[in-house]
Amino acid sequence: MEYRYNKLPEMGKEHSRKHLVVLTGAGISVESGLTTFRKSADSMWGKYDFQKLASVGCFQEDPGAVLDFYNMRRRRLLEVEPNHAHNLLVELEKWHDVTVITQNVDNLHERAGSSNVIHLHGELTKVTSSVHRNDPACVRELQLDVPIRMGDKAADGSQLRPYVVWFGEFVNNYEMAARIVRNADVFVVIGTSLTVTPAADLIKCPRYGVPKFIIDPCEPFDPYDDNYPEGYVHIREKATSGIETFIDRMMTL
Repeated sequence: MEYRYNKLPEMGKEHSRKHLVVLTGAGISVESGLTTFRKSADSMWGKYDFQKLASVGCFQEDPGAVLDFYNMRRRRLLEVEPNHAHNLLVELEKWHDVTVITQNVDNLHERAGSSNVIHLHGELTKVTSSVHRNDPACVRELQLDVPIRMGDKAADGSQLRPYVVWFGEFVNNYEMAARIVRNADVFVVIGTSLTVTPAADLIKCPRYGVPKFIIDPCEPFDPYDDNYPEGYVHIREKATSGIETFIDRMMTL
């Protein structure tokens, strides 16, 4: 695969290997054609009511509608491809140890070739029990072109549901993610509004003095907030161009 960016080979000549930890949100996938969840008319929750489609209560009330919504999202993944930002994170593995912590439920990081991906909000490629969501015996892969149907059973006999974290549920792998961020040599946030907790709290975890970057065209913080995080370099660009700017900055560290 060819890349228009040609500075990556220079990294191995002068720079020691670092542990790069990347927190990604919907903004890294929007350039692949997936919709963000931000509060705008064309966002996911601008078009759909999450209170009716993304909670345990609404699944119990109308499971068919919830499954239809997630089957649509699963099919959509078959129509998109990883973009330049996903691909450059894979290329960075040649020179650095890269851990991707993602809020996204798509599989674009994996399809691009990232070798170490931690999902906080689940994965659309998997299904699980509607009673024991995180029971390993119930979590399994399901082809994206195969819909989840009413009557499909998990290993425990309950109705199958998407392996995603709904509103009101605990996120997956948070303690692991926080520990990894605390041990990062470089921390970069790409394409997230940082409004969904506890994932947003990861920005407080890096050690003092660690280089920290945010790639997003929008201002993710309220500068008047008492918890405004200090020390972040804000690259006000989309993911696909911002990742190149980040690499330029990283080469000077």
